[in-house]
Amino acid sequence: MALLKIAEPGQSPMPHQTRRAVGIDLGTTNSLVATVRGGRTEVLADAGGAVMLPSVVSYAGDAPVVGAAARELADQHPADTLVSVKRFMGRGRADAAAEAQRSHYTLVDDDAGMVRFATSAGEISPVQASAAILGKLAQRAEAVLGGEIEGAVITVPAYFDEAQRQATKDAATLAGLKVLRLLNEPTAAAVAYGLDSREEGVVAVYDLGGGTFDISILRLHHGVFEVLATGGDTALGGDDFDAAIAGWACEQGGIEIHDGGQYRRLMALARRAKETLSVETQVAIELGEIQSGAASLSLSREDFETLIQPLVRRTLRACRRCLRDAGLEEVDNVVLVGGSTRVPLVREAVRDQFGREPLTGIDPDQVVSVGAAIQADILVGNRPEGDLLLLDVIPLSLGLETMGGLVERIVPRNTTIPVTRAQEFTTFKDGQTALALHIVQGERELVSDVRSLARFELHGIPPMAAGAARILVSFQVDADGLLEVSAREETTGIESSVTVKPSFGLSDDEVADMLQASFSHAEQDKAARQLAEHKVEAQQLLQSLDAALAADGTELLDEAECQALHSQMQALRDLLEGADDRALREATEALGRASETFAARRMDRSIRKALAGVSLESLDQEVGQ
Repeated sequence: MALLKIAEPGQSPMPHQTRRAVGIDLGTTNSLVATVRGGRTEVLADAGGAVMLPSVVSYAGDAPVVGAAARELADQHPADTLVSVKRFMGRGRADAAAEAQRSHYTLVDDDAGMVRFATSAGEISPVQASAAILGKLAQRAEAVLGGEIEGAVITVPAYFDEAQRQATKDAATLAGLKVLRLLNEPTAAAVAYGLDSREEGVVAVYDLGGGTFDISILRLHHGVFEVLATGGDTALGGDDFDAAIAGWACEQGGIEIHDGGQYRRLMALARRAKETLSVETQVAIELGEIQSGAASLSLSREDFETLIQPLVRRTLRACRRCLRDAGLEEVDNVVLVGGSTRVPLVREAVRDQFGREPLTGIDPDQVVSVGAAIQADILVGNRPEGDLLLLDVIPLSLGLETMGGLVERIVPRNTTIPVTRAQEFTTFKDGQTALALHIVQGERELVSDVRSLARFELHGIPPMAAGAARILVSFQVDADGLLEVSAREETTGIESSVTVKPSFGLSDDEVADMLQASFSHAEQDKAARQLAEHKVEAQQLLQSLDAALAADGTELLDEAECQALHSQMQALRDLLEGADDRALREATEALGRASETFAARRMDRSIRKALAGVSLESLDQEVGQ
């Protein structure tokens, strides 16, 4: 008798055959990718051992440059280097104008209402920039796992609306990723935390990243993660802490910012100051890097906390509102997520708000990607879905515009998804044969104060007296939080529907065209990207050597050594004008090796200067301490 090979639907047919799936935390400041291998979750590192990819894309060269290399170009090419692009996802020009002005971006008019940036490479949308970041993470995962990725769970802020979620999904499609699910970031953190510590009870997840803030209240019980309420602010995060320091520095130092390069250098200084003040009580800010002759300022942790106090209070108001929505006065535990939660004032404020010492056992930068990887491992079929059940919620109410410009809510916020809700409407005029439906999202009462998502029309309604027609409007929200709306006239069965595809995302034709272009130019794009990255490495080496030779070259090198270095540097500069990637890479490596002796001599001299006048006895005493 023949035997059948039996497997659960969607699962691998053999226990040792696992599908490659990843969880991606697409962050404002940094992004990460994680996976489950051998039953263990790990965050994947690049060839240099770095797990965090700066969420920066530069279009200054022949091909986009992503990550740390792009971040190095931010002050030299501010208009062509997009940072914190997540803040622009799914936003119209009117929404993003203030943010763009602050970041010194030039926005381009778009009939569809989507934000686009004017760069040397043409008009670039936040979707395209995010796709470049996701593509880089996918390449990393495929290199580490040794094969093509079969699916990804991508996290989004819980307070992202329909337009922002759709833009994220468009970016993944453009990057060639199959999206298994969009997962709210706090829910992902709860998955990682809950499965790691086997905790049960009610947990508050306080997620303060570089550009967004989320607060979610979840109930964990026997592998079921039920989101009771969620709230937050998609335009509040560590970037705003940096901006507060930058504003203070300009005021105290009497300097004015005139171009994007200055702004980027100032923000980098502010970010370093913020990070230093998380472990130190005082930090020096060298404004001479921004404006020649500017003074050095000293910022204390106390003054820094005064600057950011209003921002932290905004997060606490959202926390209190979320607790009220969940019908709770207290929680059992508080989990911290996001690099900005390392700021001592934030931790103290969260502890005081919830009356609990926050849990910090899991790296706040990695916890979201870890949770996403666990969910991806389930959805791709590597483990039974019964291991984990996620009951997420919709962050903002969905409804329709009714007469008088009012909002009729169909799906209230904090409704568990997936969900289907229906409500009956009728006609306003005698003999009305068509109905225009305007779908909106938000918590305000007037349509002018909420987000417009989509419009569609139902035609063929039989002429009747006003109020006689029965039109059933159904809202269906899937597990990703994406919406489909249908309308049916009950007496005739005539029906119309729309999948909400906000105008702030890319159209299907645009996505298809871009994908086709990426397929047909894949090899050329890969070669151009490598050449651009190697040019950046070469330019960085040349700049550092120029500075070192100007400072110490005549003292530490003889004439022949100096001439030899200058000769190799000029050869490398000549190669920068061409397109020979191999020659450029080899020349960069050769110059690096040739400058090692000079670098060693500079180090030796620095050590001698540091030890000048220090006795052996005092050194022995210090070592003994």
